[in-house]
Amino acid sequence: MSSQVRVRFAPSPTGYLHVGGARTALFNWLFARNKGGQFVLRIEDTDMERSSEESYRAIVEDMRWLGLDWDEGPKVGGDYGPYFQSERRPIYSEWCQRLLNEGKAYRCFCSQDDLKRMREELRRLGKDIKYDRRCRDLSSDEVSQRLDAGKPFVVRFKAPLSGQTIVEDIVKGNITFENSTLDDFILLKSDGYPTYNFACVIDDMLMKISHVIRGDDHLSNTPKQILIYRAFGATPPRFAHVPMIMGPDRTRLSKRHGATSVGQFREDGYLPEAMVNYLALLGWSYDDATTLFAREDLIAKFSLEKVSSTPAVFDYAKLQWLNGEYMKRRPISDRAHLVVPHLIRAGLVHEPLSAELKAYIGRVVDVVGERLKVGNQIVELADFFFKDEISYDEDVAGILKQHHVPAVLKLLEDRLEKLDGFAAASIEKVMRGLVSEMGLKTGQLFQPVRIALTGKKHSPDLLRIMEVLGKERVIARLKLARKKALEMQ
Repeated sequence: MSSQVRVRFAPSPTGYLHVGGARTALFNWLFARNKGGQFVLRIEDTDMERSSEESYRAIVEDMRWLGLDWDEGPKVGGDYGPYFQSERRPIYSEWCQRLLNEGKAYRCFCSQDDLKRMREELRRLGKDIKYDRRCRDLSSDEVSQRLDAGKPFVVRFKAPLSGQTIVEDIVKGNITFENSTLDDFILLKSDGYPTYNFACVIDDMLMKISHVIRGDDHLSNTPKQILIYRAFGATPPRFAHVPMIMGPDRTRLSKRHGATSVGQFREDGYLPEAMVNYLALLGWSYDDATTLFAREDLIAKFSLEKVSSTPAVFDYAKLQWLNGEYMKRRPISDRAHLVVPHLIRAGLVHEPLSAELKAYIGRVVDVVGERLKVGNQIVELADFFFKDEISYDEDVAGILKQHHVPAVLKLLEDRLEKLDGFAAASIEKVMRGLVSEMGLKTGQLFQPVRIALTGKKHSPDLLRIMEVLGKERVIARLKLARKKALEMQ
């Protein structure tokens, strides 16, 4: 095997790119970049019923969004293609025939009914449910007769009946499997398509993959794959099985915990640099307490020896905080551009956006400031900037019922009307003057005004909100709120 580091990410295009798969891709990518090696993208699309072009395109798009570029694979090419397993069937057939010729594999003619009866009998006897090898020692004449009769078959591997297979794992250490517990697993299905264990070995062998970095849910497959390598007289790659990603309740991360696909986080308004940073920290850690890593730092510092062997917990709050840190680093113009799709989706703005509206969105984002940690939060935080009318929930309407509210709002309307400019400083002078004049506490004026303008108890800086909304809309909303307050008196 070549001394050059060559790793691969081999997703199955049967759905979205899960964050667990993205983390595996990232670890492979970081390892390759750290070692000056090659990162290969291979598409394992032999599940013809579930694989789809749509899923393939989504996976590729999400990887590109994350910045995980590949050196060989679809749309890039390379010396070891094709990079779609569905295009490599003749290769698998050829290598499977080699095992048949050498007596290291055999044709199994058992039907599904045969296998069902066999499993039921083993279950009744309290034995392990695995293939009983009844076709393993068929004579060449018996095999020929069944082939001549057109009987369908699968090809099974002749697993050793004794001894041990040791998996030398970079993350988990050495793990020993007793060969007696292994089944005579299938290499080629009756439709001629390879099983996962066979196809990935052939591909990794021919593509000269030096390290297989994948989730530890594949660990049980590894002894079978090592046996296939040995059957061909090949040296297996080095294995590194990284821990699974769990939800906050320490069960396997799923949709019931929240978003799980890269595409969903992307749609929600997370930044690719934040996702990469966070995924890198799921199961990997550096010696110091650093949390924010530039991509170049991750490449320089990453090593498989620092990958934990225990499951990582996906912390949605930490990801949101981390994204907020990256959002703060973006200029206002970038943040404004990022929130536009969410405003459109919520029906708050409509395309095409005028230059004036774009500038207004920029001012809104500036006012919201560091409260905006994820793009889609703009709707919750700032929808009132884009609405013609404000509604009041029961929990905020109660504040408008206070007896002093109608009068103080009327006074404020009159004084704001007389302002020549409408800057935050001049608005503050008017409001604080009114508080002092009427002997009110600051909150007795500011809170009703906040609710009148936003419909919320909490918001960004009230004075800056008023400045951005402008005199006309502020006064119009104060009048509507005063009318509502009078109705509730």
